[in-house]
Amino acid sequence: MPGTDRVTLVDGCDRTIGAQEKLQAHLEGNLHRAFSIFVFNSEGLLLLQRRALSKYHSGGLWTNTCCGHPRPEESVEAAARRRLLEEMGFELDLIRVFTFTYTARLANGLIENEIDHVFFGTFDQNPAPEPDEVADWQWLGEDQVRHQIGDDPERFTYWFKAALKNCKWPKVLETYVQERT
Repeated sequence: MPGTDRVTLVDGCDRTIGAQEKLQAHLEGNLHRAFSIFVFNSEGLLLLQRRALSKYHSGGLWTNTCCGHPRPEESVEAAARRRLLEEMGFELDLIRVFTFTYTARLANGLIENEIDHVFFGTFDQNPAPEPDEVADWQWLGEDQVRHQIGDDPERFTYWFKAALKNCKWPKVLETYVQERT
């Protein structure tokens, strides 16, 4: 429930400057810390989720494996692991790959203004998603993802499309594998 969670407000250098109730931060468009998780299988396919229709924003849209906000007293890494388990029903080691900043006005008047920490992980099983969080899921290759976004970009979350612009899929996967070995 957005009214019960607080997000970490940050400056442009990702330094903590305070905390605010999550919905209020999105109403006012205040810059806050977030994370996005991209989970790949050993074949290089990406696990996407379709957000539950009941989500307070971007409900029903396809996006990366998991995303969220660290609580004010929580590290980004701990929050990413927590939300992956809560949303998708599994745990794994994650590696932070890059960070980017974006701002987007959402259809319901909310404003995403986030410094987004992007994590990668690998997983070769099917998820057990929480139905209140995830309406559907699928494994897709890079060409399939980019083709679907090109055909119907409104079916995907803004942050997922922005994150994809910041990564070269094969290069990032190669770097990720090298860091894990």
